[in-house]
Parts: sequence; structure tokens; C-alpha cells
Amino acid sequence: MKVLAFETSCDETGIALIEGRKIEGGFEFTTLKQALLSQAALHAQYGGVYPNLAKREHKKNLPLLFAKFQQDDILRNLGAIAVTVGPGLEPALWQGIEFAGRVAADRLLPLFGVNHMEGHLISSLAQLKGEYTYILKDVSMSVLGLLISGGHTEFVVMKNWFEYEVIGKTQDDAVGECFDKVARMLELPYPGGPEISRIASKHRQGVTLTSDVKVTPWKLPRPMLNSGTCDVSFSGLKTAALYAIRDLKATPSRAKESPLTQEEKAAFAAEFEEAVGDVFVAKTRRALEESGAQTFVIGGGVAANRYLRERLQALVLEEFPDVELRLPHLSITGDNAIMIAQAALAHLLSCDWTLDLGKSDFPIRAQGNLSIAQKTL
Repeated sequence: MKVLAFETSCDETGIALIEGRKIEGGFEFTTLKQALLSQAALHAQYGGVYPNLAKREHKKNLPLLFAKFQQDDILRNLGAIAVTVGPGLEPALWQGIEFAGRVAADRLLPLFGVNHMEGHLISSLAQLKGEYTYILKDVSMSVLGLLISGGHTEFVVMKNWFEYEVIGKTQDDAVGECFDKVARMLELPYPGGPEISRIASKHRQGVTLTSDVKVTPWKLPRPMLNSGTCDVSFSGLKTAALYAIRDLKATPSRAKESPLTQEEKAAFAAEFEEAVGDVFVAKTRRALEESGAQTFVIGGGVAANRYLRERLQALVLEEFPDVELRLPHLSITGDNAIMIAQAALAHLLSCDWTLDLGKSDFPIRAQGNLSIAQKTL
């Protein structure tokens, strides 16, 4: 079965054509064509995503990207259309929903709404087996998913396919948002997460960015480390980072309001990243113990962070050797339409969804605060 998917939940405009089939123990997904446009450079001046700008760019980009799918015969025998319905920025989501709805109506095809976070989870469980092929098979239940991105941070348990329970989540800022805000404090480029990771890595490796600089030792808090829950909080860490940078700039031995040196930024980035890592290791340990999960997976844009991947991998290998760890390929961690198509195909090929459901009068609408535990159909 072929599914054409659209993703416009935030500042990435994505379209993907995926063919899926059943195999022993699961499914195989082959990417026939995909296109993705990032708006990061446009939003950099705001230090974050500006919703109306994202909406405008999606409206402009969707027809341009879709034209690439009409240049050959790859849309022949298309089975269904899928589109992200939430969570995300509602003005941006509506652009994808309305465009996908027109494509479905023009081709008399069923239209399915997909949960963005489910897309992250399903695509992270699938393993890349070639340049264009992912295999989703032999998943031992239950599954614990840590979904971390610019807008979301949550621990999700899947005891049976497509049945989700959120057992922990952020009480305020998402971790990706915190990365971006701390990067802005350090006067690093947007998006800030990759840049923090880059300079933090250099600091740990002992790479000298400038010469003869004395770096103040930093110590940031680890919020809710011993809260007794799987919930997390990052607003306090963000505030502590703000005060620490402000206090350093105000020290008498320093020229008034002089910027941090490259060495100071790298040292601070490393301490910040380690604070986040300590929190996630502690909370993941608790979530694995409480859930009894047989499989652990991380997904979302922040799942590309190498330091966090290594810390969580070490935790599972050392303390939970009977738990299978599935790390997503870096190419699938950010927002994209491939994951939306894969999630739709997983539902359809398992017969959890039928094509008739996509032809019903059930309204597909943007749901900015949609939970992974809520059904989209």
C-alpha cells in the first residue's frame, strides 16, 4: 500500500510517499520520494518559531513541494493520504490539513489524521535497513518511549499497539525549548540545540577554542531529580542559567557587560547538557522500573543529541540488560513526513484502521494540544 503524507506541525514543510507491506513479525516501509523544507533561517531573528510566519511559508511551500511528486508516475495506485493533525501550531497544522484534504478530494482517496508524537514513536521503533527502507518488527511489549523535542517532553508507555499512556511529562518548558533559550543566552545561533551540543563536546574533549582563558566552574541545578515521579521541569534550570550568566558578567574583575569568551560558553554548554542528561537518566531509570518495559526508545528532534543518546544507552546497557534499546536513525529524528506516513501505514497494515474510516464524514481538524493518548480517528 502507498501512502502520501503531509507534515506542517511547526516550521518544517514535509511531504513523503511511502510504500508499506506486511512481513513476518511486522512491516517494511520503503521511501519512494520525500521532500522537506526548513524555515529555521527565517525564524532565527525571533529566536524561535513565529506561528504566522510558519503558516505563510507552509502555504507557499506545499504546492511547490507537491509539484515534485507530479512530475512522474509515482502516485499511481496511491492508497491513502495522511496528514499531521496535532500537536503543534494550529495555524501551521491547518495549512497541511487543508492542502491534504484537497489532494484527497481530487483523487477520491481516504484521508487520515495522524498524531505527530505517534509518528515520532513509530518511526523511532523502525530500524533503517538500507538507504530507503525501514523495518518495524519483533517489538517486545511493553514499550517505553521518551519523546523529546522543541515542544514536547514526555514518557509514554505502549502496552499494546497504538494504546498509549503518558506516565511522565514536563511541568513547564520542553527540553528542546530550554536548549534554544539557553543558547540564546550564550549568543549562539538558532536553533540552539545542535550548537550547544557541538561546543559542549569540544569542551569535554579538551579542545581549546581560545588561549589563556580561565574558566569559572559552573554548577547548575538538576530540577525534580528526586521528586518521586517521572515528571520533569526545565523552567528552573533555564532561570538558573540566566542568573549564572548574569552574575558572571557582573563580577568586579570583568569589564562591564563583556560577553562570555568561547571557552566560557563551551564550559557552560557542557554543564547545561550534563544537567539535562542527569535528569533524563534518573527519570528514565524510574520509568523503566515502574513500567517494566521490555523495549526502550527515544524519539523527537532532541533524540539526535549525541551526549543524551550515549548517556541513555549506557544506562540501559549497565542497569537494564534485558531491555532492548532502539535509537532512531539521525535522519528521522526531526519533524518530517516520512514518520507520518509510517504511522499511518502501521495502523492500516495492522487493520487498526480501515480505508473506509478515511472516507467517513469524521472531521479532521487541527488540535494544537493533542495528546498521544487521544485517538485521531
